[in-house]
Amino acid sequence: MSHSRSHLFLSLLIVLGASLLLSGWHPYDRTTWILEVFPIFIALPILIATYKNFSLTTFLYLCIFVHALVLILGGAYSYARVPLGFTLQEWFDLSRNPYDKIGHFFQGFVPALVAREILSRKHIVKGAKMLAFIIACIVLAISATYELIEWAAALALGQGADEFLGTQGDPWDTQSDMFMALVGAVSALILCSKYHDSQISKLDLQPK
Repeated sequence: MSHSRSHLFLSLLIVLGASLLLSGWHPYDRTTWILEVFPIFIALPILIATYKNFSLTTFLYLCIFVHALVLILGGAYSYARVPLGFTLQEWFDLSRNPYDKIGHFFQGFVPALVAREILSRKHIVKGAKMLAFIIACIVLAISATYELIEWAAALALGQGADEFLGTQGDPWDTQSDMFMALVGAVSALILCSKYHDSQISKLDLQPK
């Protein structure tokens, strides 16, 4: 494992930790913040525990880091109130703050690359077409599970879940969220597969 990669991993952890503390200092809604950033507290221990024995590509670590920042920003403001979303809404003359759709795009984009790297390096799936199909299915399963969690939160918290759901009055929000996750997965496969393969090849050549 190269020292530069270890330093980068440590730097990302420090920035991520600082971002979590800053966003959690005085979020718009404490319950929403907890629900939005909770996936980070699941993924982070796994990434740390597997770093030595199954280190991911630098590219994938960076993608996961960006996805975490998207979650943190959404948690701090709540998705319907993120300032970046209001800016995009004004630029493109949209009817609603689109930041939650950015979040769901990343919910497909990054997990697709995670699944692709694990399935490729472990030689679990053979054939590019079958690999792409399995990845799309995994992403849709993750997205559907997240929507079920949102449904459970709505039942448990009632009106308190409104900020977490971020539907902004859209009756088709669940379906469009899953569609954006699929768009993210397809985008990752089309735009990043070649570069991702080169990153995996370089990682495989490094001394263990």
